[in-house]
Amino acid sequence: MTEAALEQPTRRPRRWLNWVFVIVMLALTAMFLGLGKWQLDRLAWKEGLMKEVEQRMHLSPVPLPPVAEWGAFDPEAYQYRSVTVTGHYLPEQAVRVFVGLSDAKGPYSGPGDWIMTPFAIEGGGTIFVDRGFVPDNVSANYVDDKTAPTGTITLTGVAVASEQAYPFTPGPDPAKRLDWIRNIDRLSQMVDPGLKPIAPIYIDLPAGPPGALPQGGETTVDFPNNHLGYAATWFGFGLTTIIMLAEWLRRLRKGGKASNS
Repeated sequence: MTEAALEQPTRRPRRWLNWVFVIVMLALTAMFLGLGKWQLDRLAWKEGLMKEVEQRMHLSPVPLPPVAEWGAFDPEAYQYRSVTVTGHYLPEQAVRVFVGLSDAKGPYSGPGDWIMTPFAIEGGGTIFVDRGFVPDNVSANYVDDKTAPTGTITLTGVAVASEQAYPFTPGPDPAKRLDWIRNIDRLSQMVDPGLKPIAPIYIDLPAGPPGALPQGGETTVDFPNNHLGYAATWFGFGLTTIIMLAEWLRRLRKGGKASNS
């Protein structure tokens, strides 16, 4: 048996493995480029959303839809829109929500609570009103929110959708009416059931006089926007795989020429 005949069986599987490697690298490149394109699409969507929200916050206030329309109410459609409601506070039903406030617009920050006070709406229904932030050292004074205005009043504030609870979010403390997030469903479980129906959004009040508590005007429009960085990462992976494949093919071809010579 000749030397060429002995070498032939080892070359065929090697060629087959070469093709597998090429296909895998091309598939990885296509996947990385596709993920990069998806992140660019997400970037365009996020920038459009931020622009829309910015426009909403400068629109004239609109009345909150009546309770009969809450069944088809879309909280996202009113997110960060200025709304008005008329009714009266229920201060004895206030719920405190812990927060570590940073980058505050007012003079107070650090650990403390949002004061979420139910507001009975004329015509039926209740909506939670975030009256603002109070520091931890005076939070106990707002268990029943005795500082809330009395009588029938009209409020104007920014509508905000519920904050989302995650698997590791601590549970509420109904006995003390304390919670960790401003989530309508969770807050509703800590007040008198007779207050239902409760609006699927809450209202953030604007800032009051300087130094007044609760400290309103702390609405934060926060949309994490890292899509450009993610896109660059995926495109970088795609470029790396195609360069690696090109270099591997160059060496393979160079090795083949050397063996032929």
